[in-house]
Amino acid sequence: MLKTSLIHPQLMAALALCGHGSRILIADGNYPLEEKSGSARKIYLGLTPGVPTVTQVLAAVHSVCEIEKAQVMLPEEGPEPEIFQEFRRELGNMELSGLGRYAFYEACMEEGALCLAVSTGEKRVFSNILLTVGCA
Repeated sequence: MLKTSLIHPQLMAALALCGHGSRILIADGNYPLEEKSGSARKIYLGLTPGVPTVTQVLAAVHSVCEIEKAQVMLPEEGPEPEIFQEFRRELGNMELSGLGRYAFYEACMEEGALCLAVSTGEKRVFSNILLTVGCA
């Protein structure tokens, strides 16, 4: 029996295949995962609108995986999405690198760019985060 906070079998198996420098996308429920995540292994976790949230999945992944870099999708205008503060809190105030929407899509679609792409039930827009796995 697993003793970690992450117990999802497919997510654990996919993370076990990631290594230093591998990238993981955790996407909101609005993200076109099938079209914008290249050949990455895809896991669809969205159960109902809002469940689970991106931050819940981020916390679970972070509990078993060291993260060295985080990139977010920036809106073209308006204030910074509130969820970015939640990302920083979970990641120990790590700097978030911002990419415009289409640059973020391109980064996720590059051949071999992603090890894993996870879709959530998150309903807040611009709640996508691209993680780079660090060393243990």
